[in-house]
Amino acid sequence: MSETTTPAIPAGYMQDAKGRLVPDAQVSDVDKMRDQLVREIAKQATDLSAVLASFKRRTFADIAAFIETSSEQYGAKQRGTKGNVQLFSFDGRFKIERRFMDNIRFDERLQAAKSLIDECLTSWTEGGADEIKVLIQDTFRVDQQGQVNTARVLSLRRYPFKDPRWLRAMAAISDSLQVIGSSGYVRVYERVGDSDQYRQVALDLASV
Repeated sequence: MSETTTPAIPAGYMQDAKGRLVPDAQVSDVDKMRDQLVREIAKQATDLSAVLASFKRRTFADIAAFIETSSEQYGAKQRGTKGNVQLFSFDGRFKIERRFMDNIRFDERLQAAKSLIDECLTSWTEGGADEIKVLIQDTFRVDQQGQVNTARVLSLRRYPFKDPRWLRAMAAISDSLQVIGSSGYVRVYERVGDSDQYRQVALDLASV
């Protein structure tokens, strides 16, 4: 697939958000200053994003290589590169965590579970307790991508209700779980003074 190239903008013009060429003389000074500021910040951000992406790839590769080397002294062969692991510096000052998390979604059987739960609530809450209905409705509320909150739905399974419809609903929830992939992350921690507590090294803008 060929890459899409952006047409060169003629000298003396600026391109607006609709793709129209506007003569420099018709663009106010404050618009030009804003454009320059945004472009400078965006360039730094995209460069930093590329650095972080490279750091993540290199770190995963380095950790996998070290685990393989460490296992070789016991004649063990590593199968795959996944698995949660913690690594500590010799003095215990730094800790590295590599973790993998399954990405879980529900299939159509979740709707069967919702119908069975609605049946339970209808019979359990006759004459009142509408708050319980609101709580369940909130559990099955979807986000902007049309997905329910996995943790909220799975939390229903901790309720030990004996109603056969509830038990069938919980079975439907379990059966509807589908693992659609996994994502991995690396976190770096530094020990707080001489304590046994560790503080995560912030790698996102909201945390620094």
